[in-house]
Amino acid sequence: MIKRILSKQKIKNANFFVEPDEIFLDSKNLQNFDRQQFEGRIEKPISKKAIIFVGIFFLLFLGAFGTRLGYLQIQKGQAYLDRSQNNTLEKQIIFSDRGIIYDRNKVELAWNKKAPDLPTTIRTYLSPGFSHLLGYVSYPMQDKSGNFWQSEFIGKDGLEKQYNQQLKGTNGSKIVEIDARKVIHSENIVNAPVRGADLVTTIDSRIQKELYTLIKNLSTSNSFSGGAGVMMDINNGEVLTSVSFPEYDSEILSLGKDSKKIQGYLSDKRKVFLDRTISGLYTPGSIVKPFFAIGALTEGVIDPYKKILSTGSISIPNPYFPNQKTVFKDWRAQGWVDMRQALAVSSDVYFYEIGGGYQDQKGLGIVNIEKYAELFGIGEKTGVDLPDEKGGVIPSPEWKIKNFNGEAWRVGDTYHTVIGQYGFQVTPLEMTRAVSAIANYGTLVTPHYILEDKTKESMTSKIDLKKENFDVVHEGMRQSVLTGTSVAINVPYVEVASKTGTAQVGLSKSKVNSWIIGFFPYENPKYAFTIMMESGPSSGSVGASSIMRQLLDWMSINTPQYFKP
Repeated sequence: MIKRILSKQKIKNANFFVEPDEIFLDSKNLQNFDRQQFEGRIEKPISKKAIIFVGIFFLLFLGAFGTRLGYLQIQKGQAYLDRSQNNTLEKQIIFSDRGIIYDRNKVELAWNKKAPDLPTTIRTYLSPGFSHLLGYVSYPMQDKSGNFWQSEFIGKDGLEKQYNQQLKGTNGSKIVEIDARKVIHSENIVNAPVRGADLVTTIDSRIQKELYTLIKNLSTSNSFSGGAGVMMDINNGEVLTSVSFPEYDSEILSLGKDSKKIQGYLSDKRKVFLDRTISGLYTPGSIVKPFFAIGALTEGVIDPYKKILSTGSISIPNPYFPNQKTVFKDWRAQGWVDMRQALAVSSDVYFYEIGGGYQDQKGLGIVNIEKYAELFGIGEKTGVDLPDEKGGVIPSPEWKIKNFNGEAWRVGDTYHTVIGQYGFQVTPLEMTRAVSAIANYGTLVTPHYILEDKTKESMTSKIDLKKENFDVVHEGMRQSVLTGTSVAINVPYVEVASKTGTAQVGLSKSKVNSWIIGFFPYENPKYAFTIMMESGPSSGSVGASSIMRQLLDWMSINTPQYFKP
């Protein structure tokens, strides 16, 4: 009883105020416990040391800011005022890098290097042997005040011109703060430049270099005024090599500073700026005979086995002096020859007769001669992806009326035309395309210099003629290599089919163009070629055939993959 009374007395005297830190809650038993509101946590006041530390930090920051502000506004205020009044903001060009041009094996043909004293890069070219193919550029140009009136690289010739849009890229720009002394104080890029696209060409630079060297050496040693050479894939039109000699220096023309050298180019009688492969028009001579042989077979003018006698010439009545004879000479007496033999030994008399007719042998006639030349793309542009290409000229009655004061066409004109003389003119690339169509049995491809997607079909047209007629010409061109005028390229490592030509040029006929066209391998043709040596001595025994022989020998060692069937 006494214990009970004491307990009640304690409860009555107890203090029921509870401090927060005396509460112990079990969070598992509290359903709405909100930790984000610090429920159930013991609050601890911030220490005085922390407050003092933060206060000191802010005081130091404000002191440093005030000191810097005072320095800029008071001590340097006048200097920055002068600068703001004298400095200007200029928008300047950031020149884009031009795309690189490669050969088919990713060897650089045209690239960029840093310019020592220009705001642009300098275009650099593989040399010699590539100038007409690659061309050159015009650099961005400034006036006396330093303002660019030409703000881009511009391709001026060759692939640089043809593919200028792809190669040039897009210039960028920046804002530059500059003072009166042209000292730059600050700059900010507004638009970044975009680099030009690269080009991968069909050219094999190894073959290109070697062919150029061979043509140059023969021109120098045997008094040819120049030369050209082309090699092309007969199935897709990819040009492996395209050489023209003489050539200019692409870097010299691009920079434009060596006025003496440039003036030398302009005054050179050999026409240094002429790309002979696509723009040079030359009398072809006998290299046109294979095309008219196919025409004669197709038109039923002659059987391929019929033989015609060449005693060294034929004669017909002179239209101006009926009592006299006009003589048309063969280059030598050939004896009895059929079509294959006539191609092999290049009999002029045989082709006089099947071209213009003679006695009981009927001829193609000038209309059909023109028809079959055009059928193989002769007399027209090839459509190659280079600027300034020219188409050839096929003599015709209309052409003669226009160029010879209305004179009538005569059978002698047909004789001269069918052997590639008279007013006949072709380009080396034109003839490469034409002989490709003989090699591949009538597919006329379009030559091109950019390596395209293998899945794409190249631009072609079909010549619908009988295969057996092509076979006769193939066999005649092979005989030319084995026993005829092309025997110089009878090599042991690849079988070649070919036709040579020697065209008299000049008023006195003392100069000749030396030609050779053909294809290889013979059994499964893949590549066609044309070599032309321009205006050399008529008495010389060395010409285009020797160039092709040396090139084949070199290729057999250095690029034998092109000879595989």
